[in-house]
Amino acid sequence: MADDSSSTPVVQTTTSDDDDMRLLGFAVQELPLHAVNHLLTMPNHQVCVRCIFCLFNIHEGIYALLSPTKLHLVVEKEIKVENVLNESPGETEDVKTLQSSQESELKSSICPVCLGVLQFNYYDESNTMVKKDHAQDFAMTVAEHVKQKFPEISSFSLEVSLPTLITENEQAILSYIKKKYASEVWFQDKFSSEHISVKDALKLSITPPLETLMGVKSCVGSDFRIRLTFEHVDATSTENRMGKNQGNKRFKSGAEVSNLHISEANGRVKCTNGTIQNRDVSDSNFQLRKVDQPCHMTLMCSRTPIYIGGRYLKFSRNVSQTRWIIDDERKGEASVEELVGGNILPTTNGDGYKFHAAGREDIDVRMLGSGRPFLVEIQNARHVPSAESIKEIEKKINNLESNLVRVKHLKVLGTQGWSLMREGEAEKQKQYAALVWISRAIKDDDVQVLSSFKDLKVLQRTPIRVLHRRSPLDREKIIHWMKIEKVAESSQYFLLHLCTQAGTYIKEFVHGDLGRTHPSIGSILGCRAEILQLDVTDVKMDIPE
Repeated sequence: MADDSSSTPVVQTTTSDDDDMRLLGFAVQELPLHAVNHLLTMPNHQVCVRCIFCLFNIHEGIYALLSPTKLHLVVEKEIKVENVLNESPGETEDVKTLQSSQESELKSSICPVCLGVLQFNYYDESNTMVKKDHAQDFAMTVAEHVKQKFPEISSFSLEVSLPTLITENEQAILSYIKKKYASEVWFQDKFSSEHISVKDALKLSITPPLETLMGVKSCVGSDFRIRLTFEHVDATSTENRMGKNQGNKRFKSGAEVSNLHISEANGRVKCTNGTIQNRDVSDSNFQLRKVDQPCHMTLMCSRTPIYIGGRYLKFSRNVSQTRWIIDDERKGEASVEELVGGNILPTTNGDGYKFHAAGREDIDVRMLGSGRPFLVEIQNARHVPSAESIKEIEKKINNLESNLVRVKHLKVLGTQGWSLMREGEAEKQKQYAALVWISRAIKDDDVQVLSSFKDLKVLQRTPIRVLHRRSPLDREKIIHWMKIEKVAESSQYFLLHLCTQAGTYIKEFVHGDLGRTHPSIGSILGCRAEILQLDVTDVKMDIPE
Protein backbone atom coordinates (compact mmCIF):
# COMPACT_ATOMS: atom_id res chain seq x y z
CA MET A 1 0.00 0.00 0.00
CA ALA A 2 1.13 3.50 -0.77
CA ASP A 3 0.46 5.71 2.22
CA ASP A 4 0.44 9.45 2.81
CA SER A 5 -0.69 11.28 5.92
CA SER A 6 0.33 14.81 4.89
CA SER A 7 -2.21 17.59 4.89
CA THR A 8 -3.85 18.54 1.61
CA PRO A 9 -3.72 22.14 0.39
CA VAL A 10 -7.03 23.91 0.08
CA VAL A 11 -8.24 24.57 -3.47
CA GLN A 12 -10.28 27.72 -3.97
CA THR A 13 -13.29 27.05 -6.18
CA THR A 14 -15.95 29.24 -7.73
CA THR A 15 -19.58 29.00 -6.76
CA SER A 16 -21.17 29.15 -10.22
CA ASP A 17 -21.33 26.13 -12.52
CA ASP A 18 -21.00 28.47 -15.50
CA ASP A 19 -17.84 29.95 -14.05
CA ASP A 20 -16.53 26.47 -13.29
CA MET A 21 -17.11 25.26 -16.84
CA ARG A 22 -15.58 28.43 -18.26
CA LEU A 23 -12.48 27.89 -16.11
CA LEU A 24 -12.23 24.29 -17.29
CA GLY A 25 -12.72 25.41 -20.87
CA PHE A 26 -9.64 27.60 -20.63
CA ALA A 27 -7.66 24.70 -19.12
CA VAL A 28 -8.78 22.25 -21.79
CA GLN A 29 -7.77 24.67 -24.57
CA GLU A 30 -4.16 24.14 -23.51
CA LEU A 31 -4.41 20.38 -24.02
CA PRO A 32 -3.63 18.37 -27.18
CA LEU A 33 -7.25 17.52 -27.85
CA HIS A 34 -6.55 14.73 -30.33
CA ALA A 35 -4.50 12.95 -27.66
CA VAL A 36 -7.21 13.59 -25.07
CA ASN A 37 -9.83 12.22 -27.44
CA HIS A 38 -7.70 9.13 -28.05
CA LEU A 39 -7.40 8.39 -24.32
CA LEU A 40 -11.14 8.91 -23.88
CA THR A 41 -12.05 6.54 -26.71
CA MET A 42 -9.65 3.60 -26.43
CA PRO A 43 -11.98 0.60 -27.01
CA ASN A 44 -13.07 -0.92 -23.67
CA HIS A 45 -10.26 0.96 -21.87
CA GLN A 46 -11.43 4.54 -21.69
CA VAL A 47 -9.40 6.64 -19.30
CA CYS A 48 -11.71 8.86 -17.25
CA VAL A 49 -11.62 12.64 -17.78
CA ARG A 50 -10.35 13.31 -14.28
CA CYS A 51 -7.38 10.99 -14.78
CA ILE A 52 -6.60 12.71 -18.09
CA PHE A 53 -6.53 16.10 -16.36
CA CYS A 54 -4.16 14.61 -13.77
CA LEU A 55 -1.90 13.06 -16.42
CA PHE A 56 -1.59 16.44 -18.13
CA ASN A 57 -0.97 18.19 -14.80
CA ILE A 58 -4.14 20.31 -14.85
CA HIS A 59 -4.41 21.79 -11.33
CA GLU A 60 -7.90 23.23 -11.51
CA GLY A 61 -9.35 20.95 -8.84
CA ILE A 62 -12.85 22.15 -9.64
CA TYR A 63 -13.08 19.32 -12.19
CA ALA A 64 -13.77 16.94 -9.29
CA LEU A 65 -16.82 18.98 -8.26
CA LEU A 66 -18.47 18.61 -11.67
CA SER A 67 -20.27 15.50 -12.87
CA PRO A 68 -18.77 13.33 -15.66
CA THR A 69 -21.48 14.62 -18.02
CA LYS A 70 -20.40 18.24 -17.61
CA LEU A 71 -16.74 17.31 -17.87
CA HIS A 72 -17.37 15.61 -21.21
CA LEU A 73 -19.37 18.62 -22.40
CA VAL A 74 -16.38 20.87 -21.77
CA VAL A 75 -14.00 18.59 -23.67
CA GLU A 76 -16.52 17.99 -26.47
CA LYS A 77 -17.03 21.74 -26.92
CA GLU A 78 -13.32 22.43 -27.21
CA ILE A 79 -12.83 19.61 -29.72
CA LYS A 80 -15.61 21.08 -31.87
CA VAL A 81 -14.01 24.53 -31.70
CA GLU A 82 -10.59 23.17 -32.64
CA ASN A 83 -11.98 21.21 -35.59
CA VAL A 84 -13.84 24.28 -36.90
CA LEU A 85 -10.75 26.49 -36.60
CA ASN A 86 -8.60 23.89 -38.28
CA GLU A 87 -11.33 23.04 -40.82
CA SER A 88 -10.80 19.43 -39.90
CA PRO A 89 -12.81 16.97 -42.00
CA GLY A 90 -12.86 14.60 -39.07
CA GLU A 91 -15.04 16.83 -36.89
CA THR A 92 -18.16 14.72 -37.08
CA GLU A 93 -16.29 11.50 -36.51
CA ASP A 94 -14.35 12.90 -33.52
CA VAL A 95 -17.44 14.28 -31.85
CA LYS A 96 -19.43 11.11 -32.42
CA THR A 97 -16.58 9.05 -30.98
CA LEU A 98 -16.42 11.32 -27.93
CA GLN A 99 -20.19 11.16 -27.46
CA SER A 100 -19.95 7.39 -27.61
CA SER A 101 -17.24 7.54 -24.96
CA GLN A 102 -19.44 9.79 -22.83
CA GLU A 103 -22.30 7.33 -23.00
CA SER A 104 -19.93 4.51 -22.13
CA GLU A 105 -18.54 6.28 -19.05
CA LEU A 106 -22.00 7.27 -17.90
CA LYS A 107 -22.80 3.57 -17.98
CA SER A 108 -20.18 3.25 -15.20
CA SER A 109 -17.22 1.77 -17.05
CA ILE A 110 -14.37 1.73 -14.57
CA CYS A 111 -11.27 3.75 -15.41
CA PRO A 112 -8.28 1.39 -15.81
CA VAL A 113 -5.91 4.02 -14.37
CA CYS A 114 -7.58 5.10 -11.10
CA LEU A 115 -9.70 1.93 -10.74
CA GLY A 116 -12.76 4.10 -10.09
CA VAL A 117 -11.22 6.18 -7.29
CA LEU A 118 -11.51 9.51 -9.15
CA GLN A 119 -14.89 8.47 -10.52
CA PHE A 120 -16.08 8.19 -6.90
CA ASN A 121 -17.28 4.66 -7.58
CA TYR A 122 -16.46 2.06 -4.96
CA TYR A 123 -17.70 -0.85 -2.87
CA ASP A 124 -18.42 0.08 0.75
CA GLU A 125 -17.80 -2.06 3.82
CA SER A 126 -21.08 -3.91 3.29
CA ASN A 127 -19.91 -4.79 -0.25
CA THR A 128 -22.55 -2.49 -1.76
CA MET A 129 -21.69 -0.66 -4.97
CA VAL A 130 -21.69 3.12 -4.37
CA LYS A 131 -21.64 5.66 -7.22
CA LYS A 132 -21.15 9.39 -6.72
CA ASP A 133 -21.13 11.99 -9.46
CA HIS A 134 -18.65 14.41 -7.94
CA ALA A 135 -16.46 15.18 -4.95
CA GLN A 136 -19.17 17.08 -3.08
CA ASP A 137 -21.37 13.98 -2.88
CA PHE A 138 -18.45 11.75 -1.91
CA ALA A 139 -17.30 14.23 0.73
CA MET A 140 -20.81 14.34 2.16
CA THR A 141 -20.74 10.57 2.67
CA VAL A 142 -17.41 10.86 4.50
CA ALA A 143 -18.56 13.84 6.58
CA GLU A 144 -21.76 12.10 7.68
CA HIS A 145 -19.77 9.07 8.81
CA VAL A 146 -17.36 11.27 10.76
CA LYS A 147 -20.12 13.29 12.45
CA GLN A 148 -21.91 10.12 13.47
CA LYS A 149 -18.82 8.62 15.08
CA PHE A 150 -17.07 11.78 16.31
CA PRO A 151 -19.46 14.72 16.77
CA GLU A 152 -16.76 16.88 18.38
CA ILE A 153 -13.59 17.60 16.39
CA SER A 154 -11.59 20.82 16.06
CA SER A 155 -9.59 19.92 12.91
CA PHE A 156 -8.67 16.91 10.82
CA SER A 157 -5.97 15.42 8.64
CA LEU A 158 -6.85 13.29 5.62
CA GLU A 159 -4.93 10.11 4.84
CA VAL A 160 -5.37 8.08 1.65
CA SER A 161 -4.01 4.61 0.98
CA LEU A 162 -4.25 3.22 -2.58
CA PRO A 163 -3.27 -0.09 -4.19
CA THR A 164 0.22 0.05 -5.66
CA LEU A 165 -1.46 -1.13 -8.86
CA ILE A 166 -2.75 2.42 -9.41
CA THR A 167 0.79 3.81 -9.33
CA GLU A 168 1.85 1.15 -11.83
CA ASN A 169 -1.07 2.07 -14.08
CA GLU A 170 -0.16 5.76 -13.94
CA GLN A 171 3.41 5.00 -14.99
CA ALA A 172 2.25 2.65 -17.73
CA ILE A 173 -0.07 5.22 -19.34
CA LEU A 174 2.53 7.99 -19.05
CA SER A 175 5.06 5.76 -20.78
CA TYR A 176 2.49 5.04 -23.50
CA ILE A 177 1.81 8.76 -24.06
CA LYS A 178 5.53 9.43 -24.26
CA LYS A 179 6.13 6.72 -26.85
CA LYS A 180 3.10 7.62 -28.94
CA TYR A 181 3.42 11.41 -29.02
CA ALA A 182 7.08 12.19 -28.27
CA SER A 183 7.71 13.29 -31.86
CA GLU A 184 4.87 15.83 -31.91
CA VAL A 185 5.49 19.55 -31.33
CA TRP A 186 2.98 19.92 -28.48
CA PHE A 187 4.73 17.14 -26.56
CA GLN A 188 8.05 18.96 -26.67
CA ASP A 189 6.49 22.26 -25.61
CA LYS A 190 3.77 21.36 -23.15
CA PHE A 191 4.02 17.82 -21.84
CA SER A 192 5.57 17.70 -18.40
CA SER A 193 7.16 14.72 -16.74
CA GLU A 194 5.27 15.79 -13.64
CA HIS A 195 1.67 14.86 -13.15
CA ILE A 196 -0.91 14.90 -10.38
CA SER A 197 -1.11 11.47 -8.79
CA VAL A 198 -4.48 9.84 -8.19
CA LYS A 199 -3.87 10.11 -4.46
CA ASP A 200 -3.15 13.84 -4.56
CA ALA A 201 -6.06 14.47 -6.92
CA LEU A 202 -8.45 12.73 -4.55
CA LYS A 203 -7.20 14.74 -1.59
CA LEU A 204 -7.27 18.01 -3.54
CA SER A 205 -10.82 17.23 -4.59
CA ILE A 206 -12.47 16.31 -1.30
CA THR A 207 -10.59 18.36 1.31
CA PRO A 208 -12.36 21.71 0.60
CA PRO A 209 -15.89 20.26 0.71
CA LEU A 210 -14.99 18.26 3.83
CA GLU A 211 -13.87 21.47 5.55
CA THR A 212 -17.14 23.14 4.61
CA LEU A 213 -19.38 20.23 5.57
CA MET A 214 -17.69 19.61 8.94
CA GLY A 215 -17.00 23.25 9.76
CA VAL A 216 -13.34 22.63 10.64
CA LYS A 217 -10.01 23.01 8.85
CA SER A 218 -7.58 20.41 7.60
CA CYS A 219 -4.14 20.88 9.13
CA VAL A 220 -0.85 19.09 9.60
CA GLY A 221 -0.52 17.41 12.98
CA SER A 222 -4.24 17.36 13.76
CA ASP A 223 -5.19 15.00 16.58
CA PHE A 224 -8.03 13.63 14.43
CA ARG A 225 -7.40 11.52 11.33
CA ILE A 226 -9.72 10.47 8.52
CA ARG A 227 -8.26 7.50 6.65
CA LEU A 228 -9.55 6.21 3.32
CA THR A 229 -8.14 2.81 2.37
CA PHE A 230 -8.81 1.52 -1.14
CA GLU A 231 -8.16 -2.09 -2.14
CA HIS A 232 -8.74 -3.83 -5.47
CA VAL A 233 -9.12 -7.50 -6.34
CA ASP A 234 -6.88 -7.12 -9.40
CA ALA A 235 -4.10 -5.77 -7.18
CA THR A 236 -4.48 -8.79 -4.91
CA SER A 237 -4.43 -11.26 -7.80
CA THR A 238 -1.34 -9.56 -9.25
CA GLU A 239 0.47 -9.92 -5.92
CA ASN A 240 -0.51 -13.58 -5.77
CA ARG A 241 0.79 -14.07 -9.31
CA MET A 242 4.03 -12.43 -8.32
CA GLY A 243 4.42 -14.90 -5.48
CA LYS A 244 3.59 -17.94 -7.60
CA ASN A 245 5.99 -16.96 -10.38
CA GLN A 246 8.85 -15.91 -8.12
CA GLY A 247 12.09 -16.90 -9.76
CA ASN A 248 10.58 -17.62 -13.19
CA LYS A 249 12.33 -15.84 -16.04
CA ARG A 250 9.37 -15.85 -18.42
CA PHE A 251 5.70 -16.71 -18.57
CA LYS A 252 4.67 -19.58 -20.75
CA SER A 253 2.42 -17.55 -23.03
CA GLY A 254 2.25 -14.04 -24.36
CA ALA A 255 -1.44 -13.89 -23.42
CA GLU A 256 -0.53 -13.85 -19.77
CA VAL A 257 1.85 -10.96 -20.37
CA SER A 258 -0.83 -8.87 -22.08
CA ASN A 259 -2.95 -9.07 -18.94
CA LEU A 260 -0.25 -7.57 -16.74
CA HIS A 261 0.52 -3.93 -16.06
CA ILE A 262 3.83 -2.96 -17.60
CA SER A 263 6.40 -0.21 -17.46
CA GLU A 264 9.18 0.78 -19.85
CA ALA A 265 12.77 -0.10 -19.02
CA ASN A 266 15.38 0.40 -21.74
CA GLY A 267 13.05 -0.50 -24.57
CA ARG A 268 11.77 -3.62 -22.83
CA VAL A 269 8.73 -4.29 -20.68
CA LYS A 270 9.04 -5.01 -16.99
CA CYS A 271 6.08 -6.98 -15.65
CA THR A 272 4.81 -6.50 -12.12
CA ASN A 273 6.17 -9.91 -11.16
CA GLY A 274 9.72 -8.81 -12.03
CA THR A 275 10.09 -10.71 -15.30
CA ILE A 276 11.27 -8.98 -18.50
CA GLN A 277 9.41 -9.29 -21.79
CA ASN A 278 10.61 -7.99 -25.19
CA ARG A 279 7.51 -6.04 -26.19
CA ASP A 280 7.41 -2.62 -27.81
CA VAL A 281 5.57 -0.15 -25.57
CA SER A 282 5.33 2.31 -28.44
CA ASP A 283 2.86 0.03 -30.17
CA SER A 284 -0.26 2.13 -30.74
CA ASN A 285 -2.38 -0.92 -29.94
CA PHE A 286 -1.05 -1.07 -26.40
CA GLN A 287 -3.90 -0.94 -23.90
CA LEU A 288 -4.34 -1.02 -20.16
CA ARG A 289 -6.03 -4.03 -18.73
CA LYS A 290 -9.80 -3.75 -18.71
CA VAL A 291 -11.24 -3.25 -15.23
CA ASP A 292 -14.71 -4.59 -14.47
CA GLN A 293 -15.18 -3.35 -10.93
CA PRO A 294 -14.00 -0.49 -8.70
CA CYS A 295 -12.03 -0.62 -5.47
CA HIS A 296 -13.35 -1.55 -2.07
CA MET A 297 -13.10 1.41 0.29
CA THR A 298 -12.75 1.32 4.05
CA LEU A 299 -13.33 4.54 5.97
CA MET A 300 -11.75 4.82 9.41
CA CYS A 301 -11.61 7.72 11.85
CA SER A 302 -9.34 7.95 14.83
CA ARG A 303 -8.35 10.51 17.42
CA THR A 304 -4.94 10.51 19.01
CA PRO A 305 -5.22 9.47 22.65
CA ILE A 306 -6.21 12.05 25.23
CA TYR A 307 -4.67 11.92 28.71
CA ILE A 308 -6.50 12.61 31.94
CA GLY A 309 -4.16 12.70 34.89
CA GLY A 310 -3.91 13.49 38.55
CA ARG A 311 -2.78 11.83 41.77
CA TYR A 312 -4.35 8.85 43.46
CA LEU A 313 -4.37 7.70 47.07
CA LYS A 314 -4.93 4.04 47.98
CA PHE A 315 -6.18 3.27 51.48
CA SER A 316 -6.53 -0.52 51.35
CA ARG A 317 -3.85 -3.19 51.65
CA ASN A 318 -5.94 -5.46 49.47
CA VAL A 319 -6.13 -3.31 46.31
CA SER A 320 -3.64 -3.71 43.48
CA GLN A 321 -2.58 -0.85 41.24
CA THR A 322 -3.68 -2.66 38.05
CA ARG A 323 -5.91 -5.65 37.47
CA TRP A 324 -4.14 -8.67 38.90
CA ILE A 325 -5.47 -12.02 37.68
CA ILE A 326 -3.54 -15.28 37.99
CA ASP A 327 -4.95 -18.54 36.60
CA ASP A 328 -8.32 -16.84 36.06
CA GLU A 329 -8.45 -15.84 39.72
CA ARG A 330 -8.49 -12.21 40.83
CA LYS A 331 -5.99 -11.13 43.43
CA GLY A 332 -7.28 -8.41 45.72
CA GLU A 333 -10.75 -6.93 45.98
CA ALA A 334 -10.26 -4.27 43.31
CA SER A 335 -7.62 -2.22 41.47
CA VAL A 336 -6.84 1.48 41.18
CA GLU A 337 -6.89 1.06 37.40
CA GLU A 338 -10.53 -0.10 37.39
CA LEU A 339 -11.80 2.28 40.04
CA VAL A 340 -10.27 5.32 38.32
CA GLY A 341 -10.19 4.45 34.62
CA GLY A 342 -13.56 2.73 34.70
CA ASN A 343 -15.20 5.95 35.91
CA ILE A 344 -13.39 8.21 33.43
CA LEU A 345 -14.05 6.20 30.24
CA PRO A 346 -17.88 6.60 30.08
CA THR A 347 -17.62 10.40 30.18
CA THR A 348 -15.22 10.45 27.20
CA ASN A 349 -17.14 7.79 25.23
CA GLY A 350 -13.83 6.28 24.15
CA ASP A 351 -13.05 2.82 22.80
CA GLY A 352 -10.90 1.87 25.77
CA TYR A 353 -8.25 3.08 28.20
CA LYS A 354 -4.79 2.33 29.55
CA PHE A 355 -3.64 3.19 33.06
CA HIS A 356 -0.13 4.60 33.61
CA ALA A 357 1.42 5.59 36.93
CA ALA A 358 4.74 7.00 38.13
CA GLY A 359 5.96 3.75 39.59
CA ARG A 360 3.90 1.26 41.55
CA GLU A 361 3.35 0.00 45.03
CA ASP A 362 2.71 -3.60 46.07
CA ILE A 363 -0.86 -4.68 46.71
CA ASP A 364 -0.27 -4.62 50.48
CA VAL A 365 1.26 -1.13 50.45
CA ARG A 366 -0.95 1.91 50.93
CA MET A 367 -0.43 5.11 48.91
CA LEU A 368 -0.89 8.09 51.25
CA GLY A 369 0.30 11.67 51.58
CA SER A 370 0.42 13.64 48.34
CA GLY A 371 -0.60 10.66 46.24
CA ARG A 372 1.01 9.00 43.23
CA PRO A 373 0.84 10.73 39.81
CA PHE A 374 -1.07 8.80 37.14
CA LEU A 375 -2.41 9.14 33.60
CA VAL A 376 -5.41 7.49 32.03
CA GLU A 377 -4.90 7.21 28.27
CA ILE A 378 -8.23 7.23 26.43
CA GLN A 379 -8.33 5.74 22.93
CA ASN A 380 -10.62 7.36 20.34
CA ALA A 381 -12.40 9.68 22.74
CA ARG A 382 -15.59 11.03 21.16
CA HIS A 383 -15.84 13.69 23.83
CA VAL A 384 -13.09 15.67 25.55
CA PRO A 385 -14.37 16.51 29.04
CA SER A 386 -14.63 20.12 30.13
CA ALA A 387 -13.17 21.37 33.41
CA GLU A 388 -16.63 21.04 34.96
CA SER A 389 -16.95 17.43 33.76
CA ILE A 390 -13.53 16.61 35.21
CA LYS A 391 -14.64 17.92 38.60
CA GLU A 392 -17.72 15.72 38.42
CA ILE A 393 -15.59 12.67 37.61
CA GLU A 394 -13.28 13.42 40.55
CA LYS A 395 -16.25 13.81 42.87
CA LYS A 396 -17.79 10.55 41.66
CA ILE A 397 -14.59 8.56 42.28
CA ASN A 398 -14.06 10.09 45.72
CA ASN A 399 -17.64 9.34 46.76
CA LEU A 400 -17.52 5.63 45.96
CA GLU A 401 -18.94 3.63 48.84
CA SER A 402 -15.93 1.34 49.01
CA ASN A 403 -13.65 4.32 49.88
CA LEU A 404 -10.68 2.32 48.65
CA VAL A 405 -9.25 5.02 46.39
CA ARG A 406 -9.35 8.79 46.08
CA VAL A 407 -8.05 11.12 43.36
CA LYS A 408 -7.05 14.79 43.34
CA HIS A 409 -5.79 17.43 40.90
CA LEU A 410 -7.62 15.62 38.08
CA LYS A 411 -7.26 17.38 34.71
CA VAL A 412 -6.88 16.84 30.96
CA LEU A 413 -3.16 16.77 30.15
CA GLY A 414 -1.21 17.02 26.92
CA THR A 415 1.36 14.53 25.71
CA GLN A 416 4.00 16.37 27.76
CA GLY A 417 2.38 14.83 30.84
CA TRP A 418 3.36 11.41 29.55
CA SER A 419 7.00 12.45 29.09
CA LEU A 420 7.20 13.86 32.61
CA MET A 421 5.55 10.71 33.94
CA ARG A 422 8.26 8.49 32.45
CA GLU A 423 10.96 10.84 33.71
CA GLY A 424 9.53 10.95 37.21
CA GLU A 425 9.17 7.19 37.43
CA ALA A 426 12.93 6.77 37.23
CA GLU A 427 14.45 10.01 38.52
CA LYS A 428 12.31 11.55 41.27
CA GLN A 429 12.29 10.96 45.04
CA LYS A 430 9.75 9.04 47.07
CA GLN A 431 9.11 8.88 50.79
CA TYR A 432 7.96 5.89 52.80
CA ALA A 433 6.91 4.95 56.31
CA ALA A 434 7.57 1.35 57.39
CA LEU A 435 6.78 -0.58 60.56
CA VAL A 436 9.96 -2.62 61.15
CA TRP A 437 10.68 -5.55 63.49
CA ILE A 438 14.23 -6.54 64.44
CA SER A 439 15.42 -9.66 66.22
CA ARG A 440 16.83 -7.79 69.22
CA ALA A 441 15.97 -4.72 71.28
CA ILE A 442 16.65 -1.42 69.55
CA LYS A 443 19.27 0.84 71.15
CA ASP A 444 19.78 4.58 71.13
CA ASP A 445 22.98 4.04 69.16
CA ASP A 446 20.94 2.28 66.46
CA VAL A 447 18.71 5.32 66.09
CA GLN A 448 21.70 7.63 65.76
CA VAL A 449 23.51 5.37 63.28
CA LEU A 450 20.54 5.01 60.94
CA SER A 451 19.68 8.72 61.13
CA SER A 452 23.26 9.71 60.31
CA PHE A 453 23.23 8.25 56.78
CA LYS A 454 22.86 10.77 53.95
CA ASP A 455 22.69 9.74 50.29
CA LEU A 456 23.63 6.17 51.12
CA LYS A 457 24.40 4.14 48.00
CA VAL A 458 22.76 0.72 47.95
CA LEU A 459 23.41 -2.07 45.42
CA GLN A 460 20.29 -4.12 44.75
CA ARG A 461 20.26 -7.29 42.71
CA THR A 462 16.83 -8.04 41.25
CA PRO A 463 14.76 -9.29 44.21
CA ILE A 464 13.88 -12.98 44.42
CA ARG A 465 10.16 -12.17 44.59
CA VAL A 466 10.16 -10.47 41.17
CA LEU A 467 12.76 -12.56 39.33
CA HIS A 468 9.97 -14.30 37.38
CA ARG A 469 9.08 -11.01 35.64
CA ARG A 470 12.23 -8.84 35.86
CA SER A 471 15.67 -9.19 34.30
CA PRO A 472 18.44 -10.26 36.71
CA LEU A 473 20.35 -6.99 37.02
CA ASP A 474 22.34 -5.10 39.63
CA ARG A 475 20.86 -1.65 40.29
CA GLU A 476 22.48 1.10 42.32
CA LYS A 477 19.98 3.21 44.26
CA ILE A 478 20.31 6.03 46.78
CA ILE A 479 18.75 6.31 50.25
CA HIS A 480 18.69 10.09 50.71
CA TRP A 481 17.85 10.09 54.42
CA MET A 482 16.33 7.97 57.22
CA LYS A 483 14.64 8.79 60.52
CA ILE A 484 13.74 6.41 63.32
CA GLU A 485 10.65 6.71 65.52
CA LYS A 486 10.43 4.33 68.46
CA VAL A 487 7.14 2.57 69.19
CA ALA A 488 5.90 3.00 72.73
CA GLU A 489 6.04 -0.05 75.01
CA SER A 490 7.95 -2.09 72.41
CA SER A 491 11.70 -2.65 72.24
CA GLN A 492 11.84 -4.55 68.92
CA TYR A 493 9.53 -2.42 66.78
CA PHE A 494 10.12 1.01 65.32
CA LEU A 495 8.82 3.25 62.52
CA LEU A 496 11.32 3.83 59.75
CA HIS A 497 10.79 7.02 57.73
CA LEU A 498 12.98 7.27 54.65
CA CYS A 499 13.39 9.14 51.38
CA THR A 500 14.80 7.20 48.45
CA GLN A 501 15.50 7.39 44.76
CA ALA A 502 12.56 6.22 42.64
CA GLY A 503 12.74 2.51 41.91
CA THR A 504 14.32 1.45 45.21
CA TYR A 505 13.04 -1.86 46.60
CA ILE A 506 12.16 -0.87 50.19
CA LYS A 507 11.28 -4.27 51.59
CA GLU A 508 14.59 -5.68 50.38
CA PHE A 509 16.47 -2.68 51.78
CA VAL A 510 15.14 -3.65 55.20
CA HIS A 511 15.64 -7.43 55.27
CA GLY A 512 18.53 -7.70 52.79
CA ASP A 513 16.95 -10.35 50.49
CA LEU A 514 19.50 -13.03 51.47
CA GLY A 515 22.36 -10.64 50.76
CA ARG A 516 21.08 -9.53 47.33
CA THR A 517 20.66 -5.95 48.68
CA HIS A 518 23.67 -4.45 50.42
CA PRO A 519 23.87 -2.66 52.73
CA SER A 520 20.48 -3.20 54.37
CA ILE A 521 18.91 -2.29 57.70
CA GLY A 522 19.65 -5.83 58.87
CA SER A 523 23.33 -5.71 57.87
CA ILE A 524 23.81 -2.23 59.34
CA LEU A 525 22.30 -3.22 62.71
CA GLY A 526 23.84 -6.71 62.64
CA CYS A 527 20.53 -8.50 63.20
CA ARG A 528 17.49 -9.86 61.41
CA ALA A 529 15.02 -7.21 60.24
CA GLU A 530 11.56 -7.50 58.66
CA ILE A 531 8.91 -5.05 57.38
CA LEU A 532 5.46 -5.61 58.85
CA GLN A 533 3.66 -2.72 57.13
CA LEU A 534 4.69 -0.23 54.46
CA ASP A 535 3.09 2.99 53.19
CA VAL A 536 4.15 5.43 50.50
CA THR A 537 3.78 8.91 51.98
CA ASP A 538 5.05 11.23 49.25
CA VAL A 539 5.96 11.11 45.56
CA LYS A 540 7.82 14.28 44.62
CA MET A 541 7.06 15.05 40.97
CA ASP A 542 6.17 18.09 38.92
CA ILE A 543 2.87 16.69 37.60
CA PRO A 544 0.14 17.21 38.20
CA GLU A 545 -0.34 19.59 41.13
